[in-house]
Parts: sequence; structure tokens; C-alpha cells
Amino acid sequence: MSISASDVKKLRDLTGAGMMDCKKALTESGGDVEKAIELLRKRGQKMADKRADRHASEGAVIAMVSDDQTRGVIVKLSCETDFVAKNEDFVKLATSFAQTALDKWPADLEGLLALDYDDITVAGKVTEQVGVIGEKLELAAFERVEAATVSPYIHMGNRAGVLVGLTKNGGDIFDAGRDVAMQVAAMHPIAVDKDGVDKSVIEKEIEIGMDQARQEGKPENMLERIATGKLNKFFKEKTLLNQQFVKDSKQTIATFLQSKDPELTVTDFKHVTLG
Repeated sequence: MSISASDVKKLRDLTGAGMMDCKKALTESGGDVEKAIELLRKRGQKMADKRADRHASEGAVIAMVSDDQTRGVIVKLSCETDFVAKNEDFVKLATSFAQTALDKWPADLEGLLALDYDDITVAGKVTEQVGVIGEKLELAAFERVEAATVSPYIHMGNRAGVLVGLTKNGGDIFDAGRDVAMQVAAMHPIAVDKDGVDKSVIEKEIEIGMDQARQEGKPENMLERIATGKLNKFFKEKTLLNQQFVKDSKQTIATFLQSKDPELTVTDFKHVTLG
């Protein structure tokens, strides 16, 4: 049968698939748009299966917060090439997934993938777009933060996203939170403060510190004390509140926040990067 250009355009507008793919699907479906959409989705699944072992190290990381600034989400949509990652439609797709997560507030990535999206699920949309784009796509990460104030930051053209939760709201606290989020992107802390550092990490740092002191010829009875000193330096470098503020090295993040409000501190942060 003859497939009109308007039918092809309609299907392309609905799915985002290429013109030739749309024409082929309409021909195979006898002009039935719904069946053509189903065919395109099945092809997306087939392509997803074929490309499952490909490495998706590029993509877009989107961080956004609710209108009242009390909830925030980060979503990472991965792809294979930088060319696709910079495509406006790809970034819009990642942003729409983040908005869906913010609106429906799933508990984890599995919950996000299972959410309704148009007439399919988020996971189904990802698979469908594999067929449209022709690369492996993966919704690879999802994080969320809820606090009195949540501030977002997107770093380096969607290559990293940060959320910072704070104990207070109002005034310039949201902007202060953005400064702290930029700090996270730049300095990669592993915890809010020393109480948040995993016990196994602390034990490993003490072991490394003692071994270094031993190799320097320090007496055995001094090794633990020397290692404890090294551990305190580790806390200053690797925990957010104890880090020197990159915008003003005379302050720590803790003292910077206290200059805004004596009771202001960080409750949580999330940092997602490509790769």
C-alpha cells in the first residue's frame, strides 16, 4: 500500500524514530499507526539486546529540585557517544525522566524504571529510544534528597550533578547550598563529616598510616598515634564540613554555613558523574 508523507511525519512525531524506519514500520503494519509504534518498540528491544555488551560511558546527568526547594533528584542517562550526549532531544529525555522522578518520588532506581511514562514505563521508553537513537542507552543512576532546603548543581555540561540538603530555609540559604554543591563537584568528599565515614575506610586509613610510619623508621609504640594524626588530616580533606571552602580557604564548609546561620549545616549530599 502507499504510505503518505503525512503518515510518516505523524509516526515520527510520536516516536522520534527516523523517517525511513517510520515508513518501513507503517508499510509492515498496513498503515496502522498503533501497530507501527509496537513494531518500532520491538525493534528497540532487539537493538537493546544486541548492544547490551557495549560500554555506555557518555550521557547526561540532570539535577533538579521541587518548586518549594525541599526535594531534589539526580538522574543519569547514559549513552555510547559524546555526539548523542550533546543532542538536545537526548538531554530533554534525561530531563523528562528527572521531572518524572521529582513528581512521583520513587524510592530507588528500580522504582523509577517501573513508573508510567506516556503509555509505557520509564524502562520501556529507554528501550524504545535505543531503536530510535541506535546506541545503547541506560538509565544508570538515580539519587534523591529531602531536606529543609535542597540545592542542586550541574557541572560541566551535564557531566556531573550534585544535590545538597540543608537544615534551614529562607534568605540566601539556597544560594549557599549551591556553593556547597559546587564544592562537592570540585573536591569529591566521601561523607558529610567523620561520623559518616564507613568503619572499614577508617580502619584502612589507620592501617596505611601505621605502615607508612613503620617504613619511615618510627618506633612501634608511636605508630598508632602517628596514624591517628594522619587520619585527622584525611577527615579534613575528605569530609565535606571539614574541607577548606574552595571560594575562601580561610573558612571550612562548616564555618561558611554557620556564617549564614549558626545552626545551618548539611544533612546529606549526593554526587553523580558520568563514567
